[in-house]
Amino acid sequence: MLLFATTVFLSAFLLFQIQPIIAKMILPWFGGSSSVWSVCMVFFQAELLLGYAYVHWLHEKLSAQRQVIVHLGLLALSILMLPVAADPSWKGDALANPSWAVFVVLAFAVGAPYLMLSTTGPLMQAWYAHAFHSTGADAKPYRLYALSNLASMIALLSYPVIIEPFFAVGLQAQGWSAGYVLFALAAMATGVKVYRKKSNNPVQAHDTQTPQARPSVRECLLWIGLAASASILLLTMTRQLTNDVAPVPFLWVLPLSIYLLSFILCFDAPRYYVRSAFLVALPLSFIALDFVMSRSLSVPVMIGLIAITLFVFCMVCHGELVRRKPSVRHLTLFYLMMSIGGALGGTFVGLIAPLIFTAYFEMPIGLFMCAGLVCVVLWNSTATAGRIILMLALLGYGWRLADISLDDIKGSRVVVRNFYSQLRIEDTPQTAAGPQHGTLRKMVHGGIVHGEQYLDQKLRRTPTAYYCHRSGIGLAIDSLAQTAPLKIGVVGLGAGTLATYSRAGDEMRIYEINEQVLDLARSEFTYLSDSPAKIIPVLGDGRLMLEREAPQKFDLLAMDAFSGDSIPAHLLTLEAMKTYFEHLKPGGILAVHITNHYLDLEPVVSAAAKHFGRIALAFDLQPKEKEELCRHSVWVLLLPPERAANLPEALKAGKLLTPPANFKAWTDSFSNLLGILK
Repeated sequence: MLLFATTVFLSAFLLFQIQPIIAKMILPWFGGSSSVWSVCMVFFQAELLLGYAYVHWLHEKLSAQRQVIVHLGLLALSILMLPVAADPSWKGDALANPSWAVFVVLAFAVGAPYLMLSTTGPLMQAWYAHAFHSTGADAKPYRLYALSNLASMIALLSYPVIIEPFFAVGLQAQGWSAGYVLFALAAMATGVKVYRKKSNNPVQAHDTQTPQARPSVRECLLWIGLAASASILLLTMTRQLTNDVAPVPFLWVLPLSIYLLSFILCFDAPRYYVRSAFLVALPLSFIALDFVMSRSLSVPVMIGLIAITLFVFCMVCHGELVRRKPSVRHLTLFYLMMSIGGALGGTFVGLIAPLIFTAYFEMPIGLFMCAGLVCVVLWNSTATAGRIILMLALLGYGWRLADISLDDIKGSRVVVRNFYSQLRIEDTPQTAAGPQHGTLRKMVHGGIVHGEQYLDQKLRRTPTAYYCHRSGIGLAIDSLAQTAPLKIGVVGLGAGTLATYSRAGDEMRIYEINEQVLDLARSEFTYLSDSPAKIIPVLGDGRLMLEREAPQKFDLLAMDAFSGDSIPAHLLTLEAMKTYFEHLKPGGILAVHITNHYLDLEPVVSAAAKHFGRIALAFDLQPKEKEELCRHSVWVLLLPPERAANLPEALKAGKLLTPPANFKAWTDSFSNLLGILK
């Protein structure tokens, strides 16, 4: 048992350790979008499905000895693909179809090793059953599945705490590759042990003395549905966190660890799934998640509610799966159906939904699906009156979910969505309690405004929101010498508000990764068309585009690339800052917008400023009660010491920033979200 357990543990640990490693490696290549993790999960689930299908074929068609020969041969070939590394040639070349590009990068980087790891859990369980004649629905092979999930959770939890803070991504990949070789040796040793059990018959011939009825199509569909429901909720709730906080490994790992914990508890000992208790907790969880979807919550409350409710949902889905698990004879079919469900759920969230929905309807669909499946599993054991109550409750909950979903886009002029984000254009008309300057048009992502414009002719050329004249960026641009044309760079277009600061003869170069943002800025707002300056839009990730260009010699470069309420971490690293400074004129200003509900980014920016010998001044604008043209904003200006020594009066109000003692500057290989949570 020790040999089988060691092989399963190593495979599961490596299987889930590589996920945050490779995702973090490629995240900057695709704009730091939270969708990168969703698409990565689709790839991993698809590989898992392929691996389980391969094991099912082996189990049904080949004898144990032939299985060993085939599998160990493929395992040896997979070692030739080491070390794992993403191909940099894809960096920045995937703007048109980023989802497909993520798939291709992952396939070449980790495809073969990940596929072999994905086969190990069910294959080792089948081989164990063959070697020790362990049969029945309560046989020990199913406990190996619990062990594999325990190893997976350890791998995930150790990453943000032990691996990410202390090792560069390149070293992480090298260490993982060495671990894979160790796993391969353990798997080969296990295969040799199984091979010595002489038999020319398929493995299932040894599983039981009496034939076992093949699970019905209805039962297989129920397995798929329960697995798909848990997968949909995992990914949608992860996206809820990464959209509003930041797309970083810690917030990928937490929901996935909870998902795996439910597998561990349910498969190790079914008694942990106290059905009556969890079925009572289920409607309470539906109510709790209603608050997450319909209200603005603080980070701890939001994370806590999502963690608790996801645990309940997964325990119900996986607990009901375990209650229906078959004998070992049909073990591989059971895992195949589960993997089909997981892959379908991941594909729906990661690939299909962004193409067919304009709003984030996936979470309500996953919640309704979970509620519906619970009704299905309870149906046969419920009296007629109980069935009526179940149906009425399900219909009522469906109505509530539809109301929340449609409320998100109700009243919007335009709603669009793609790989990078969902965007809405909203008009707030003149009312007694509303704007005193006429209709206000906003570009909104989630609950965050990305720019707004008054449609009144007198005010439509006036900078508003985070960019008004009293904001840090407004003070910085107004302080620039007006004796010669200015050249200004902007990373992150939004509604194009900063174009109001440009004059005839000026040039403004604006970098924007999302083509839909550019389309909306042109069609729904007039900032760009009203500007007398030369406006040059550049489609692509701002940092990657700047790395490819010759020095632009900007008088000022503004970093304003939001994703929901988060700023992509790869735009704030030392490597990124070095690129920005190379594009500034001597004495040029780098302005970084760090307004954020959840993250305190001042230490990150001030540490980078100190590294490059710059002075960091923070401008925290708190608008007056009836000051409609401005919103709360925090801008940090990074200036050379000689320029900081001769500041104009308007910039002397800035707060000098110094990084906290022992604060480690962010790099492309290191970023620590936990250290800057508010």
